[in-house]
Amino acid sequence: MPLVFDGTLVVVGGGTVAPALLRALTKDAAGLVGADSGGDTILAAGLVPDAVIGDMDSIGDLSGFPAATQVIRIAEQDSTDFGKCLYSTRAPLTLGLGMTGGRFDHTLAALNAVARVAHERKIILIDEHDLALGVSGSISVRVGEGARVSIYPLGRTAFAGSQGLLFPLDGLVMEPGGRIGTSNAATADVVSITVAEGPQSPWLLILDRDMLDAVR
Repeated sequence: MPLVFDGTLVVVGGGTVAPALLRALTKDAAGLVGADSGGDTILAAGLVPDAVIGDMDSIGDLSGFPAATQVIRIAEQDSTDFGKCLYSTRAPLTLGLGMTGGRFDHTLAALNAVARVAHERKIILIDEHDLALGVSGSISVRVGEGARVSIYPLGRTAFAGSQGLLFPLDGLVMEPGGRIGTSNAATADVVSITVAEGPQSPWLLILDRDMLDAVR
C-alpha cells in the first residue's frame, strides 16, 4: 500500500540540496521522504524523514534513522529511486529536491519520472535557481510581467495558443530534438498556455524558484 499524505510531500534525492532551502520547504509539508541517499541529506539538515525509499545502494548507515522512519527497500531496477518514491506514495503535490544538478544522468532520469506521471500527479522539481512544474494539458499562472518563462516538452506537444508571452506558442509543436521554448518572457502578470485538442505529451513549465507559491 502506498504512503498517503494529505498535503505537500517533499522527496529528497542524492543531488546537492541546500539545508536552509530544505528546511524552508518542509516547514509546512505533510510528508518528507528520502530517495535512497536523500535520507542522509535529510538527517544532515537536522530533519527526520517519514520514510526512506529505494534500493539502498547509496545510503549510509540505516541504523542512524529513528524508529519513526519507515525504511522501504525496493530491489527492482526498472525504475530510479525517485520513481520508486513516486509509485510508493500519494500526495496532492510533490516537491522534488536534489533531483537536478550533480550527475547528468540522474537529472534526465528525474525528468523521465515526471513525464511518466505528470498526467496523474502534480510534481515540481526545485533547485537553488529554478523550479520545473510537470504540466499535462493547459495552464494559467500569475508570474508577473517580465518573468522568465521557459517551456520544455517531455514528448510531442502541440500548443493551440498562449496569452501573455513575448513569443506566442500559437500553433507550435514542440518535442525533444525539435522545437523547444527556452527563455521566453511574460508580457503580462498572468500567462496562459493552451495545448491543442487530442492526446498531448506532458511538458515542463520552468520558472524562477521564487515563483513556487504561484504554481503550487
